[in-house]
Amino acid sequence: MWCYGGGAKASNTLGSVELSRRHPVASWLCAMLHCFGSYILADLLLGEPIIDYFSNSSSILLASGVWYLIFFCPLDLFYKCVCFLPVKLIFVAMKEVVRVRKIAVGIHHAHHHYHHGWFIMIATGWVKGSGVALLSNLEQLLRGVWKPETNEILHMSFPTKASLYGAILFTLQQTRWLPVSKASLIFVFTMFMVSCKVFLTATHSHSSPFDVLEGYICPVLFGATWGGDHHHDNHGAPHGMGLGTQHSGLPAKAKEELSEGFRKKKTKKAD
Repeated sequence: MWCYGGGAKASNTLGSVELSRRHPVASWLCAMLHCFGSYILADLLLGEPIIDYFSNSSSILLASGVWYLIFFCPLDLFYKCVCFLPVKLIFVAMKEVVRVRKIAVGIHHAHHHYHHGWFIMIATGWVKGSGVALLSNLEQLLRGVWKPETNEILHMSFPTKASLYGAILFTLQQTRWLPVSKASLIFVFTMFMVSCKVFLTATHSHSSPFDVLEGYICPVLFGATWGGDHHHDNHGAPHGMGLGTQHSGLPAKAKEELSEGFRKKKTKKAD
């Protein structure tokens, strides 16, 4: 919850501060999506009432209180406290502990309804861990903004990728294909998530620990994207521009030799 307000105030590019002043109801709804988006998506996937979690009045009141303090606390004292780096790292670590628990609980819940539905279990665990990010476009619509190019599936952040990989691991464990206990897997994955997220937050880094591994695996499994684009550009250009496009990529010396040869050929034809 505090991350929602903190991120908005830090950049001020999303208009969340102005929204809270001019349209407090829309701002409150956006905050509720950030708090309970994972539960809403999971209930939607499993065919359960998506508003069911809002029956927990204490959670709604707590989230509403934090929302109010973030945006309307005098002198921004609450916001400054939660953004103080040592305090922020504690909240970040707690958030990752909750994320892993939500992934495990979501997969267990899906397995109870669909014993052999691997895809359903993975999808449920994934949205449980990263439902907030996956609902970012809906949250933008509530704020009157539409940016489909910022879709989380197109540009996955570290928590979204980690939630997906974690959902696969917990699904394998739930279906007995991964010979480890659930408690051990929860402990190891929690330590991994907490360590990575705390390090990224402390260093103000937006990179992902998976980038290096994906850099080796993705070209092998899915091909090199730059090669495909280059091939498409050569064959997709108009007929009259094909030669010019090819020549533009030649070195300067090769261009001079080609031009000189063309002039000699033209002189011979004139003779």
